[in-house]
Amino acid sequence: MTGLARRVVQNRMGFTLIELMIVVAIIGILAAIAIPNFLKYQAKSKQSEARANLTSIYTNALTWYAEHDTYSLGGHPVTDLNWIPLSMTRYDYYYDARLLRIHRLPAGGGPMPVTAVASTNISFVAVASGDIGKGAGTDQWTIDNNRYLENTPGFIGY
Repeated sequence: MTGLARRVVQNRMGFTLIELMIVVAIIGILAAIAIPNFLKYQAKSKQSEARANLTSIYTNALTWYAEHDTYSLGGHPVTDLNWIPLSMTRYDYYYDARLLRIHRLPAGGGPMPVTAVASTNISFVAVASGDIGKGAGTDQWTIDNNRYLENTPGFIGY
C-alpha cells in the first residue's frame, strides 16, 4: 500500500460529528412520535382492570338481586355482596354509594365520585374511580343493571 492510500484508510476509522448528530436527531424524532403512543397504550392497559372488575361486580349484583329481590344492600354490610378482586387494584370501587374496595397499587384512588349513587329495588350503578397516572387525571368507569359499561368523559377512554 502506498503512503497516500494508507493515510486515506487511517482517516476513515470513525464517524464524523455531522453523522453522529444526524443519528441523534433521527432517534429524537422517533422517540417524540413513540412516547405519546406508548403512554396511551399503557393507560388503556390499566383501564382493563376497571372493566374486568366492574363486570365481576355486575355478576355479584345479579346474584344479590336473585337472592333478595332488590339491588340495594339495605342495612347489610358491603362485604355481603361477596365481591373480592382477584389482585391488587389501581381503582377504588363503589356499589350502592359505598366503598367496596380501595386501591392498593400506586397511581390510584381519589375522592368518591359524584356518580356513585344508591341502588334501588330495580337498578344499580357500580363505579370504578382512579388516577391511572401520567397526567391523565381521574379515570372513572360505571356499569349499571343493564350491563352498560361506560367511561365517563374527560379522559381518552377505551
